[in-house]
Amino acid sequence: MWRLTLPMWRGACGAAVACAQSRRLTVAALFSAPSGSPGGLYEWLAQSAPVHWAEDGLVALQAAAGLPWWAAIVCGAALLRTAVTLPLAAHQGRLLAKLENLQPEIKKLAEHLRYEVSVCERQLGWSEKVARFHFKKNLRRIITELYIRDNCHPFKATLLVWVQIPIWVCVSLALRNCSVGTMDSEVQEQFSVGGVLWFRDLTAPDSTWILPVALGLMNLLIVEIFALRKLEVSRFQKLATNFFRMVSVVMIPVAATVPSSMALYWFSSSFVGLSHNLLLCSPTFRRLCFIPRTKSDSETPYRDIVSAFTN
Repeated sequence: MWRLTLPMWRGACGAAVACAQSRRLTVAALFSAPSGSPGGLYEWLAQSAPVHWAEDGLVALQAAAGLPWWAAIVCGAALLRTAVTLPLAAHQGRLLAKLENLQPEIKKLAEHLRYEVSVCERQLGWSEKVARFHFKKNLRRIITELYIRDNCHPFKATLLVWVQIPIWVCVSLALRNCSVGTMDSEVQEQFSVGGVLWFRDLTAPDSTWILPVALGLMNLLIVEIFALRKLEVSRFQKLATNFFRMVSVVMIPVAATVPSSMALYWFSSSFVGLSHNLLLCSPTFRRLCFIPRTKSDSETPYRDIVSAFTN
């Protein structure tokens, strides 16, 4: 019964993440289009109100902190991740923990339901097909009632995706507008000298490919750590993991064609995201976030991750 129920919510989360990753890759491809491309989806998105709000926020942050633009971009990514996505990730962790803790109860109720259906099958002369229909129908009803009782419907666990992706898109487009001068020529001039190390011109792509490759490796590391934490992996999860690996690799050439400001933001966002994912593995931090204990929790998560990579 575990295999019948656990994939129901894992699949919902995985499907939403896969969909979001597809959208993220598509938008990234749009970013790499020539800045002079007329009309289309990109122009509509680039001139939308949320993107302009992101532009104003970036300018305000840089002016208030007095930081060079490369540092303002890194700090902006860290602030957004910490203030917005980290609380949502903790909320997601609470939901997933509740769902995992529901599995023994669901298994017990499913066994009782299977017995009742078998009795009806004999008494009412149901065919195997009819009995299977009534079992699945009533099992879905029971599971839905448990989700409502514990306020942990699987779809709520996808909230992080639907918030994080629009933010990522808006900030990326805002940085592109700043880099190509569609916002303010003065800001573009600041971007042209606001970099550091090998990417001093934030309006130009990183010709060394250091940032794009670092971004790809960072995303691959996130995917592998997530995959290593799964004790039982379904066929769908294997396909999703391979898909995310492919997206991580494809993002490398995409990041090499966009302004360095965007590649820097993508790398910084992924780095902070990885840090938060590792933080959410900590038993102490999980207790601070009121994430319930589960059977799959480990008291030594970091040692387990290292062991999984080395073995």
